[in-house]
This record gives sequence, structure tokens and C-alpha cells, in this order.
Amino acid sequence: MRPLLRLRPVLRSRWIAYAASLISVALVTIVIGLVPGRVHIANISMLYLVAVLTVAVGFGSGPAVVASVAAFLAFDFFFVEPVHTLTVSDPEEWVALLLFLLTAIVTGHVAASQRRRAWEAEQREREAIVLYDVVRLMSEPDLGQALDAVAARLRQELQLAAVSIEIAQGEGHDVIRAIAGDPEALWLARASTVASSRLLKQGAAPTPIRRGAPGRWIGVVPPRPPSTARTIVSNRLYLVPVTVEGQRAGVIVLVRAPDGPGFTAADNRLLSAVAAQVGIALERLRLRREATEAEILRRTDELKSALLSAVSHDLRTPLATISAAADSLLQQDVDWSPEERAAFARDIAEEARRLGRLVDNLLDLSRIEGGKLHPQKAWHDLRGLVEEVLDRLRPVTARHRVTVEMPDDLPPLLLDYVEIAQVLSNLIENATKHTPPGTEITISGARIDGEVQVEVADRGPGLPPEALGRVFEPFYRLDGQGAQSRGSGLGLAVAKGLVEAHGGRMWAENRPGGGARFIFTLPIGEPGGASSSATEVAP
Repeated sequence: MRPLLRLRPVLRSRWIAYAASLISVALVTIVIGLVPGRVHIANISMLYLVAVLTVAVGFGSGPAVVASVAAFLAFDFFFVEPVHTLTVSDPEEWVALLLFLLTAIVTGHVAASQRRRAWEAEQREREAIVLYDVVRLMSEPDLGQALDAVAARLRQELQLAAVSIEIAQGEGHDVIRAIAGDPEALWLARASTVASSRLLKQGAAPTPIRRGAPGRWIGVVPPRPPSTARTIVSNRLYLVPVTVEGQRAGVIVLVRAPDGPGFTAADNRLLSAVAAQVGIALERLRLRREATEAEILRRTDELKSALLSAVSHDLRTPLATISAAADSLLQQDVDWSPEERAAFARDIAEEARRLGRLVDNLLDLSRIEGGKLHPQKAWHDLRGLVEEVLDRLRPVTARHRVTVEMPDDLPPLLLDYVEIAQVLSNLIENATKHTPPGTEITISGARIDGEVQVEVADRGPGLPPEALGRVFEPFYRLDGQGAQSRGSGLGLAVAKGLVEAHGGRMWAENRPGGGARFIFTLPIGEPGGASSSATEVAP
């Protein structure tokens, strides 16, 4: 009974086509009979040929052949002497009738072939458009939203009651389900849970009902009866598996509308192609996810190696200096002069400050990476901040010429004093490490388009072109750095993170004539406005 139900729409459409072919011949016969006087036999054949061609274009070759035979019989019965009989007295009329039949069949076949080719071209164009839409939709980063859009597109294209797409996210992961359809039909989509779960977990491929079908129709009664019992009988589910590298990764559940037709060969090709494209997109997402995870692991290994290198070098060296200076001071058998004792004390103090800066940078970097950086802003004068930082770094900049170029009209800035002081300290210390003694370091500022731009420039060797975009990476150090330019590779990364936390930007450039400059910007707030919610106002 159920196969007959599925064939009803097809049989109904075929009977309509053959009935239309007979009706067209009957109409032509009536028109010829209403014409007064005798119509020439050649004109009669032309009129019947028009009817045959019309049937061929509209319904195909089968109805066209039926129309040709019916036209041949009507021609002979009504218009060839003796009329109202199927006998022909004149041999020439036999030739004319046979030529007419042959011509009608050939022209009908040619017209039907052209119709079929045009229809196939339309179907190919339709498939290309749908596949383009599916590929475009599956390129979305959010898999759930992409599947929702694909389900809606399939429902619209195939005129279905509902579509459900279920994708398994690997072992131990939940199943992503996307649905599109009217509430009544969605009961059937939910009722497919058992069948689709078996398909996902056990990998059981549905047996096609015919050659070339990508899936199989199954009968399902909803867990809760919908509004009409007819829906339970006539609605059917069609399961199309989605595979990735030969493994079941998901299933497309299609719910046919009540009394809706089955799928044509073109529909089956389209469903196969859509399922393949969804599988390709899933594989692409998996490869992208694996590549991202591999990149994270690689960067983690690099950071771990760099951190171990930094700890082993940048902690061990100052600790060794402090230990050596302290041991020297503790020697009882050596009479150190006051100048020598002061030098040992300075070494201990300088290396202790260096250790403190390294620890501060490590802590700041951890806060930046963890998104726990919350600047405590207040209104401050930039020139005063620069002068205080330089005063604190006097031992570091003792062997360089430092110039400050700050215009008098710079407005107060809303900033975290400690953090921006750390930014300037890191940039100035970086300049002293990588430039020869006696060279000039320039600190300048300017107001440009609603923000203040601060620049720390030196006259050292500059930066290689490939390093301009990497100097702000944590633990990045230039190749070939010697002991004179030792560093942990943290200062610039921390400085950039602190500036960005203030809503600014930082970048590096090479100077004409030699040297490098590091530039950062800070936004100019409006006192009393939205940005004036500072914790305090500095004196």
C-alpha cells in the first residue's frame, strides 16, 4: 500500500500528460471540422503537427508519440476519403498519411529531446546555485548558525515540511541539531531521533530504495499525535547520511509535506552533493581546529622554552653578581676601601632592581595574557611623568645622552600612572640595551587627531625588517644579541599590552639615518565627560 501511495503523484501526472495529448488532437480535429469547405490535406497535416509539437514540448516524448498516433487515426478517419472509415482508397493518400505519421513522431521526439535538455540545464543551474549557497553558508565560523541556514535553504528549495540536520562533534561531544520547518512537521523530525542516533553511533547506512538515491524513506509515528491523523500516514522521513573520510559524521532528516511528491533524480543528485559539501565543510572545520590547537601547542612550547631561557639567564646572572658582591664584602681577610665597598653595594642594588623589573614584567605579562589588567586611571601631566621616570632610571641612562622634547600645550591625560611609567621605563631601558654608549635617546610627544603620540627614539643599529612585526612578541629576542644587549624579551610585550589596555596603539619603525623608534598613542579624554570617571585627580 505504501509504495502505491508514493507512486500516486507520479501516476497522476503521467495520466494528465497522456490525456492532454488526446485532448489536443481532439481540439485540432474540431477546429478543422468547423472550417467551412474542404481543407487541403497538407494544411490538415500541418495543424496536427503543431498539436504534436505542443504536446512534445509540454509533456515529453511519450505523450508526443500518443498524440502522433491519435492524429494519424483522426486524420484518416475524418478527412481522408472515404471518411468515417479507416480505409484509404488512394495510394497517394497512404503515402501522405505514413509520411505524416513519421514526421509527427520524429518532430515530436526532437522537440521532447530539446525540452529534456533544457530541463536538465535548468536542473544543473539549480544544483549549482544551491551548492554555492551551501558552500557559502558552511564557511561561517559558527557551525550551529551555518547548519540552521543550510536546513532553511534545503526546506525552501525542495518544498519540504521540515528539515533537521544532526552533526556529531566527535567522541564524547554533544550532537549539534539544526532544524527548520513548521511546528507540526517538526514532531516528525524529533521522532527521527532513534533512527538518526543509530545512524550516527553505529554507522549503519540506510538502504536506498532505488539506484542513485542518497538515503532512504522511513515511516515514523510521532511520539505525540499532531492535529490530523492524515499527517501520520502521509508524512514521511528521508534520512541522508553525512560522511567525513568514510565515517558517519551526521545525518540530514527531510520531512515531506502532506501529499507531497517523492524526490526526482535531480533532487537525489542535489541531496548527495549537499551531503558531500556538508561533509567537506566539517572536515575543513576539523582541520582548522587541529591546526589551531597545533599552533597553540607550538607557541606554548616556544613560550616555555623562552621562559626557561629567560629564567636561567636573566635570573641567574644578577643573582650571581649579587652573590659575588656579597661574598666579597663578607671576606674578613680583605681590607676593602670605602670606594670599593660602595661599588659592591651599587652592584647589589642595581642587580636587585633588575630582578625586580623582571619579576614585575612577568607579573604584568600574566595579567595581560589572562585579561585581568584593569588600569586605575587619573588625570596626569605627561611631561612630569617622563621626568620622574628618567630620574628613577638615572643609573640605567648614565652612559647615554637623553633628550626630552615635549610641547607645552600637551593636555593632561587620563591614565594609570604606574602602568604608563612602566611603559616608558621598558622602552627607555630597551633603548639603552641596544645602543652604543654615548649615543642619543630622544623622548618626544605630540598631539595628533584626538590623541597624544609618544616616541622613544635611539641611534642604534635599528631593527631588521623581519623583526618589526615580532619585537612585541613575548620572549622574542633578536638573533645574535650579545651580553651587552641581554634581556628577557618581556619589556616590549608588556609595554604594548599596557598601552592597549589604555585604548592606545604601539608600533616600531626604523629611523632615517640609523636607529629605531618605538611609538605609542594614548587617547585624550574630556575632563568632566564620560572618561573622567577616574579614581583620583593627581596634583
